[in-house]
Amino acid sequence: MRIALVHPNYHSGGAEIAGNWPPAWVAYLSGHLKDAGFTDIHFIDAMTDDLDDAEVRRRLADLAPDVVGCTSITPSIYKAEEILKAASEECPNAVSVLGGVHATFMYKQVLSEAPWIDVIVRGEGEEIFLELIRAISDGRWPADRNKIKGLAFCDGDRIVATQAAPTVKDLEAINPDWNLLDWSKYIYVPLNERVAIPNMARGCPFTCSFCSQWKFWRDYRVRDPKKVVDEIEQLVRDHNVGFFILADEEPTINRKKFIQFCEELIARGLPDKIKWGINTRVTDIMRDRELLPLYRKAGLVHVSLGTEAAAQLKLDRFNKETKVAENKEAIRLLRDADIFVEAQFIVGLDNETEETLEETYRMAWEWQPDLANWSMYTPWPFSPLFQEIRDQVEVFDFSKYNFVTPIMRPKALTRGRLLNGVMKNYRRFYMQKALFHYPWRGTGFRRRYLLGCLKAFLKAGFARTFYDLGKAGYWGPQTKDTVQFEFDESRTIAEAQLEDWEAAADRAARAAERREAIRAQGKARAADRLAAVKACGGGDQQMKENAASTHAVH
Repeated sequence: MRIALVHPNYHSGGAEIAGNWPPAWVAYLSGHLKDAGFTDIHFIDAMTDDLDDAEVRRRLADLAPDVVGCTSITPSIYKAEEILKAASEECPNAVSVLGGVHATFMYKQVLSEAPWIDVIVRGEGEEIFLELIRAISDGRWPADRNKIKGLAFCDGDRIVATQAAPTVKDLEAINPDWNLLDWSKYIYVPLNERVAIPNMARGCPFTCSFCSQWKFWRDYRVRDPKKVVDEIEQLVRDHNVGFFILADEEPTINRKKFIQFCEELIARGLPDKIKWGINTRVTDIMRDRELLPLYRKAGLVHVSLGTEAAAQLKLDRFNKETKVAENKEAIRLLRDADIFVEAQFIVGLDNETEETLEETYRMAWEWQPDLANWSMYTPWPFSPLFQEIRDQVEVFDFSKYNFVTPIMRPKALTRGRLLNGVMKNYRRFYMQKALFHYPWRGTGFRRRYLLGCLKAFLKAGFARTFYDLGKAGYWGPQTKDTVQFEFDESRTIAEAQLEDWEAAADRAARAAERREAIRAQGKARAADRLAAVKACGGGDQQMKENAASTHAVH
């Protein structure tokens, strides 16, 4: 059986300015399939190769696959839908499959607007997709589709979701097939090295209100650090990878495992061959301040720090569980350990003003991270925060949900002026860094890395790909009132999805009411007990003494 996996061609001028990122989902998914005996797998990287729809169609027609699989995050969902529509037309006998975080939670929306998709894989793909492939191979599709956990599909006019599948418990059983990728294309621009994105853990124990990853992965699981290093060693040996980024939401959560990982890298001499970066939380850096030299010795050179906001009010709204002062201290600790630090700011909430944008710049310059990034507040349509502010959302064109396009419109700013404020921050921060810091700070690797980061920014800026500026028609402050974001206003939330949201909201409301009723009942019973004691001649003091005595006995 022939399987074609396609990565959609979507660009927004965000993280991609640092390089072409290898689609790790393909490696993990295909590796698991091959271990089960399904070896005729082909990959089309439409994003890295910048393939238009016609070329994707041609390649699918040439392959004539039995199954076409595609993934999608929210901003690339329409591209993924178009790919599977092309597959249904060019390969009408093939089963079209969509996976990814957006389709997992928005399957009713997706199947309403793209009914040509045969089936959606909901959640982690490896085990669910394998069961689906086995059913197709055995001729049990679509007869047995209701028996496979973790699917969604159309059955006539109905949208059906089978029972959710459990998460993958044995991550070591998944052996990624990195050979499927053309490694010459995946380059990390700052170092001009091949880049990989291996996975050490899945899930996150934190519930940041703007994030979806903790919902998608559900429970937190960590691999054996030695197995992860085995994988990295293979990437270095077989594919000449010189830089990697751990795909984990926060690899430092499990302190013990992360230390073991670093020690294993050192023991094998890998820091001489490869450098790496992570995303993590301020709290973990504060906790591990004494261990930062060890992390640096292991090859850790870049930390993207979730500072998120310069104002405490915003941090509290995001459930970040950090303080502004801690952000500054964490950045200092990383700099002192010779680890490049990138501060992340989220802007564009409803209370954003020119003054608050200016505040984030002042904070960024005072904190002195090596890099700073301002991301537009983007409420994922399946995140808790989206449900909270749904009435304020005006744009349902998910192709613009990319952290660079202002989805939300602050009360005091137009979207164009918000974008201009962010660009003003970028211009000032990096101009000063370029003139007074990067060329003069440090020697050797430090200088080369910083100048490489600057090169990536300049390259994207001159090409007008940074922040989608070319598409939006932004050329500087003089254009802030003429910027055109070209939202597709015909995009709306499907009726089936609205019904699902409303049902979920009703369930949440009923649960809240039950909790409140239980609390009220408990208070009433306590009051009744107190009244009964007083009626018998007791008093408050006596109650307190009796309670203390009882507590002492226990």
